[in-house]
Amino acid sequence: MIEVNINNLKKMYGATSIFEGISFTVKSGERVGLVGPNGCGKTTLLKMIMGQETITEGHISFLKGTTLGYLDQIPNFASDVLVLDILKDALKDLYDQKQYLKELTHELTIKKGHDLEKAMQTYSKVEADFAFLGGYEIDTKIAKVASGLKITEDLQNMPFDLLSGGEKTRVMLGHILLKNPSVLLLDEPSNHLDLESIEWLESYLQSYDGSLLLVSHDRYFLDNVCNKMVELSAHKAYIYHGNYSYFVLERERRFYLELKVYMAQQKKIKRMEEQIKQYRIWGVARDSEKMFKRAKELEKRLEKIERLDKPIKDPKKMKMKNHTSRTGKRVLNVQHLSKRFGDLVLLEDTGFELFYQDKLAILGDNGSGKTTLLSLILEDFDLEEPRYKWGSKIKIGYLPQEVHFEEPSYSLLDYFHHTHQIGHIEARRELAKALFTGDDVFKKIHQLSGGEKSRLKLASLTYEQVNVMVLDEPTNHLDISAREVLEDMLLAYEGTVLFVSHDRYFIKKIASRIAEIRDSKLHLYEGDYNYYRSIKQQETKEREDYVSTKSKQRDKQNKTSVKQMNMKEEDLLKHLEEIEEKLHKNEEDMQAVGHDVEQLQELYLKKQGLEEEYEQVFARLESSEEDG
Repeated sequence: MIEVNINNLKKMYGATSIFEGISFTVKSGERVGLVGPNGCGKTTLLKMIMGQETITEGHISFLKGTTLGYLDQIPNFASDVLVLDILKDALKDLYDQKQYLKELTHELTIKKGHDLEKAMQTYSKVEADFAFLGGYEIDTKIAKVASGLKITEDLQNMPFDLLSGGEKTRVMLGHILLKNPSVLLLDEPSNHLDLESIEWLESYLQSYDGSLLLVSHDRYFLDNVCNKMVELSAHKAYIYHGNYSYFVLERERRFYLELKVYMAQQKKIKRMEEQIKQYRIWGVARDSEKMFKRAKELEKRLEKIERLDKPIKDPKKMKMKNHTSRTGKRVLNVQHLSKRFGDLVLLEDTGFELFYQDKLAILGDNGSGKTTLLSLILEDFDLEEPRYKWGSKIKIGYLPQEVHFEEPSYSLLDYFHHTHQIGHIEARRELAKALFTGDDVFKKIHQLSGGEKSRLKLASLTYEQVNVMVLDEPTNHLDISAREVLEDMLLAYEGTVLFVSHDRYFIKKIASRIAEIRDSKLHLYEGDYNYYRSIKQQETKEREDYVSTKSKQRDKQNKTSVKQMNMKEEDLLKHLEEIEEKLHKNEEDMQAVGHDVEQLQELYLKKQGLEEEYEQVFARLESSEEDG
């Protein structure tokens, strides 16, 4: 069934057209990836679906009963609202129903006769609905989402307005996932997530019951989640029934097919034009009206041909030169590096070496110290007696997460002119390589988007011919096309690259070595991303085998009631499932009893006891997770 139908949509801001003629559908269970260059209107389209942007032309329709969820902007909450309360608010109806069940249970203990029978019928209906909607698993659902998005217990007990922007985004993403809408609209959901959380979110969305419309520049994420791609352009939405990798190959195939059709039409048009010209020559030479008539007829046929636009394989791309001076074999040697903030230890007695033409990726969870590591070695470079041994003939270029310029009031042309001491003609030529052409060069730096600032900084670094690139999340703010250009540039780069990234597609394509910050140490993997993943998977398997062996040993050693108080997580989960089965069985017994009030009372009291036992076991499960 079609959940969302987008038909001939057009959007204009004043006299400026963003897109027009956009048509596609989102069907039940589809996971649709929406791609296109920055500024093509992807976010605008999501807001139009949500009713937050007006529709210039066309219309959007929904299947009856469709519910939408959209992570748009961070809402304002009261200053004392806790994160846990926001997560619970997503399941407010179920929590209200749970409270209502408790009130009905209390009524069963005090009512008699016909009133009791009526109360039991109400309870039976409400409880059945509660169970069907997953009411007995609400706390488990919250725990699962919070764990996956690394919304820790400390974070859950913090006021929402004290969180950072990234933390707020994670909380609101968790809130939307818990609401479980029939159509989920996500705009760059992997932003502010580390690799582990991104992989968890992928797994969650792969098994999501509803439909998904996703905007992302994370190609790995698109590959693993989407089963349909929509490429947005100014005049049409192109549909591809497959994931991102399929989209790349199919777009290439379609281009060559369209080019073949276009060339055939051009050949036909040229032949007709030459024929018309020949008829006219013959008409003049022979003074033949018949030849002029044929020329006229052929002209009318030519006018009726709907001329195809020449297909464009790729939009304009940045062209950055990569010539660099050679460094020594050893670029950097770091030993005994430590950094702490108060009681927080980020890095402790760790080290690594960086060699000529290495492309070393630094990975790690958010807050593990990746950016701090880059800052330490960059600050050290300018010291008279550096703690870390830098190689000879080093010229460093640094691209931070958020690019800032000393003179934001400068135009792009003035920036290049003053920074590199070159004339305006040469400055224009270099800016054009980064796709700043025409009047773009007169833009003020403070008017640029994040992606444009990154492009400008990269153009400046490559012009300086630096031989060591230090990049902190370089793909942030870049659309897919710009990421591909950066990849091509770094693959051809003759120098050394040290970079931090969460973009797995980028890491896989660029990195020759991997270093992961874990437990305040830097763990080196002497291979590319595929090698790193294979080692990590082996480590995970060994850890799971070890835990399984230890658990079996504990099972054999603990066969007393103490064992039950220290049940492992798997046992607790199994116990919860057993209680749920008993609750369902109890409900069936209640329905089978009929009007026997005494037996019904007994069964209701038993149900109440099972529910209390369920809460106690769940509390023990939470406690065991904290201890683990």
